Amino acid sequence: MITPIVDSHCHLDFDVLNDDLPGVLARAENAGVNLMVTISTRIANFARLQAIAEAHDNVFFTVGTHPHNAAEEAEYTAEQIIELTAHPKVIGIGEAGLDFHYDNSPRDLQECGFRIHIDAARQTGLPLVIHTREAEEKTLEIMSDEMGKGAFKPLMHCFSSRSWLAEKCVEMGAYVSFSGILTFNSAKEVKKSAELVPMDRLLVETDAPFLAPVPHRGKPNQPAYVAETVKVLAEIKGVTADEMARITSDNFFRLFEKAPKPAIYEALA
Repeated sequence: MITPIVDSHCHLDFDVLNDDLPGVLARAENAGVNLMVTISTRIANFARLQAIAEAHDNVFFTVGTHPHNAAEEAEYTAEQIIELTAHPKVIGIGEAGLDFHYDNSPRDLQECGFRIHIDAARQTGLPLVIHTREAEEKTLEIMSDEMGKGAFKPLMHCFSSRSWLAEKCVEMGAYVSFSGILTFNSAKEVKKSAELVPMDRLLVETDAPFLAPVPHRGKPNQPAYVAETVKVLAEIKGVTADEMARITSDNFFRLFEKAPKPAIYEALA
């Protein structure tokens, strides 16, 4: 039996995956990926994500606005986000945060949106999926400031920043999720971050359809490929791939408390 894995972050609503969703989900199951979270990048797409999650027992979703889209969804309030989290399959908020690499939205609107999502996460107790790229200092500044107003549960998604940020975020109570980037030969700093993150704060993800891991680079990513990230993370931490699958799955259900634990994962306890 394959030890089950959770893909904590993918985008099943993106056309390259959604156009072959039965195949994507079948390949995931064959690889031992028995639960997936399809992550919101636009609140306006809530109904599309809801339909996917409701059609599949092993798919859950989040609600939120990616920083790329902060300008087009600047009107949403924390209260509106909170209202949408009432859906039983919404288990988190985001992805939200800061992206100063592309600056697809003005930075002040990204920061405002980030704080609104933090407020919603604080009030609901749901985890906040955080995107940060080339904005480490500002991300940490906002997180620290907002923690001072009341605790929330951060998840640093697709971690690709410097190791000092991983350390600071863990000190703040954050979980850290690693993607296929971890398998790249050039990802020395990301591997260093993985070495530093405690076992009980590790998650894995694909960010599919992006960032396919070795040996699938150049192809559209899919949830089945998260198994490759688990293997590399296991090597870094000095455990077996099966043990890392169990650890990251346990961590997922501890963080995403709203997600019911399927029997296949209960058997690992």
